[in-house]
Amino acid sequence: MKFKLKAPNTLILVFLVLCFFAALTWVIPGGEYDRVERNGREVVDADSFRYVDAEPAGFVELILAPVKGFNDPYGMSIIIFVFIVAGAFSVIQQTGAVDVIIRRAARFFATNPQWRPIFIPFFMVCFSLMGATFGMSEETIVFVPLFVTLAIALGYDSITGLSIPFVGAGLGFAGAMINPFTVGIAQGLAEIPVFSGMTLRIILWVCMTVTGIVLVYRYAASVHRNPQKSPVYHIDRERNADDNTGEIPPVTISHVLVLILFLVTLILLIYGAVKLGWYIEEFSGLFLALAILSALVGRLSGDETAFSFLNGMKDVIGAAVIIALSRAILILISDAKIVDTILYGLSGSLADMNNYVSASLMLVVQTMINVVVPSGSGQAALTIPIMAPLGDLIGISRQNIVLIFQLGDGITNLIIPTSGVVMGVLGMAKIPWEIWAKWLFIKLLWLYVVAFIFVIIGIGIGYM
Repeated sequence: MKFKLKAPNTLILVFLVLCFFAALTWVIPGGEYDRVERNGREVVDADSFRYVDAEPAGFVELILAPVKGFNDPYGMSIIIFVFIVAGAFSVIQQTGAVDVIIRRAARFFATNPQWRPIFIPFFMVCFSLMGATFGMSEETIVFVPLFVTLAIALGYDSITGLSIPFVGAGLGFAGAMINPFTVGIAQGLAEIPVFSGMTLRIILWVCMTVTGIVLVYRYAASVHRNPQKSPVYHIDRERNADDNTGEIPPVTISHVLVLILFLVTLILLIYGAVKLGWYIEEFSGLFLALAILSALVGRLSGDETAFSFLNGMKDVIGAAVIIALSRAILILISDAKIVDTILYGLSGSLADMNNYVSASLMLVVQTMINVVVPSGSGQAALTIPIMAPLGDLIGISRQNIVLIFQLGDGITNLIIPTSGVVMGVLGMAKIPWEIWAKWLFIKLLWLYVVAFIFVIIGIGIGYM
């Protein structure tokens, strides 16, 4: 009998991590650093560590920790923000604006073979921009059947078709400029200006996107020359012959107005963060306004608006619970007074290392954590409150800490089986995870080369 290894649900994994840290509270001694204000920010005084009596977490504390995670004011504000943004984009999708524009462009390439060479770069840049600006991730699932069908029709394969929306958006997510779910939340937790450090992130986004496009394009070209080189050759041959892209409705004034509203929202998001000091509450209000205005100009009925907004919120319930559990872990170890002891131990281990090496090790750690906590906002809530003061202790700027988090969180989102999005897009494309992982693994290593280069650049220039 053949047994298959099945990864536990992410919520179970995070709860097991919570239990693990509860056990650690009985092993790790209590400790405290003094906090001092420096440049308007509360930071750890590196010379003030002292051991104190720990308060180990018992069964009652373990059970109450998730409740405290939901009650945590900052954690709840993040959860509300995630709900509203997801709801807003669900309303935008309900108007059909994004879907129609992408389908129209795809049909253009399908009926104009002379433009085929830019088919892959054009759409990967489009999806990468959406990943970099509003954190497109789950939304790629709806585009997978369309691009798989188109890719096969153009002489490529289903891996190419899946890569265009999924890898494209993933590249933008990893190299994000203003992704509110990762960069925005992480910078807020790190107590640095939201969406600051934009210049290096724009260069990172360009390099990540170009690298990914080159890797996918080279593969697609080889499959186009010899279809039997595709690891899904036999799978694609067995696909239903009646797969098609379906009828595409015309682009209307309403669609154009919805897209203009979306662009205006992004501009206001950046301006408000940089010039007006906006953060979670203001961002939430901005996206709520986007949802309402999009419904109005998109001519959605009240019921359509309400149902689509609630459906968007429903899609991120899992992420919301992960955020709460992540905050619960932090609350549990904070109440047990072992957070500073962990910081003291980590800083001692990294203190004698070169900062380039320390930052590279942090990237590896963030990557490993992402396997357990694939939610970007959830991972930020868990790791940034620890990594940011650790950076203060060893001389790595908080801007670099956020960059390391962003890269560690983003790249492996393309392959980890604990991610519902990964398994969802593979299910839509009818590609087994083992085939996808084998195909993608070496390409991920190239993306990590880019990531390590930018981490080193960040340390070298004193990225602030």
